[in-house]
Amino acid sequence: MGKVVLVTGAARQLGGRFVRRIQREPDVERVIAVDSVGPAHRLGSAEFVRTDIRQSAIARVLAEHAVDTVVHLAVTGGSAGSGGARSAVKETNVIGTMQLLGACQKSPTVRRLVVKSSTSVYGGTSRDPAVFTETTQPKSLPAAGFAKDAVEVEGYVRGFARRRPDVAVCVLRFANILGPYADSALAEYFSIPVMPTVLGYDPRLQFVHEDDVVDVLRLAAGEPGRGTLNSGTFNIAGDGVLLLSQCARRLGRPTVPLVMPAVPWVGSALRAVGVTEFSPEQIRLLTHGRVVETTQMRSTLGFEPMYTTAETFADFARSRGSGLLPPERVGRAVDRVAGMLNADLSGVGPAAEGAER
Repeated sequence: MGKVVLVTGAARQLGGRFVRRIQREPDVERVIAVDSVGPAHRLGSAEFVRTDIRQSAIARVLAEHAVDTVVHLAVTGGSAGSGGARSAVKETNVIGTMQLLGACQKSPTVRRLVVKSSTSVYGGTSRDPAVFTETTQPKSLPAAGFAKDAVEVEGYVRGFARRRPDVAVCVLRFANILGPYADSALAEYFSIPVMPTVLGYDPRLQFVHEDDVVDVLRLAAGEPGRGTLNSGTFNIAGDGVLLLSQCARRLGRPTVPLVMPAVPWVGSALRAVGVTEFSPEQIRLLTHGRVVETTQMRSTLGFEPMYTTAETFADFARSRGSGLLPPERVGRAVDRVAGMLNADLSGVGPAAEGAER
């Protein structure tokens, strides 16, 4: 008998891709795709079960199908285009995870649990280190939004791992996920014609390609190979970093630097017209940035991404088409603005470093 894999969040683009991919594994017999809404994409030969993981019915699904591997992808930040209220997203992330873990704890067949998390658990302040490792404690815990949800989810997962030491538990902290089909708030931000930024800051950003996300989920859900271990907590990101100014010029999109007090107001205006989500969490990312160490991803988990951060962003940029201006003109304009800011705002905020020429 092969493995029976249950995947939550199957109606989202990433969940659907993983459902189709895991079916091709030779040791997988059946895939049970779960979500509270019907998927708009195909799921191959997977059996779709429409159920809300916030309800106790998820325990019956595990029992009826004798599930041995659970891949929890229903922990998301949502997006401006998702139409879901923040309260409903939080309930799915936190209450849904609690219900799922409770069902897994009672299940005698579950032997492996993979949870999609985020590097946003590290927060983002001016006092944070330049690079986060898996053991880095945040200077200030996220107070709201998806980052707070992810922190709570990981706490519940750690409690489950203590109660069920016989279950292999793998938590994957993904950097910002991009690619041709990315549907996150950050992808929407990069798609608007003119990008608002925080005056005096040019944050370092890391990305992971959606293809690499599917591949590392497959690895974590499978049996450990030689020299690999798919239990523990791992940062997942492509090599290298990009400055926000570099992202703007590669997209061919001009930026509008805003003083900090004006940024939340602009975010509210953008949300009101349905353009993008400019939450406090995203503002912190676009102010201080976030970079993580990925040594454990390679040496312990045994995963090597196919795409670097720059290659991931290039693939995303190609899918979005050209911006308002040629990238060369945007680059020259960004360089001029950066030069003026460095001259006039020295000592006010961290100046952009390593700007492209």
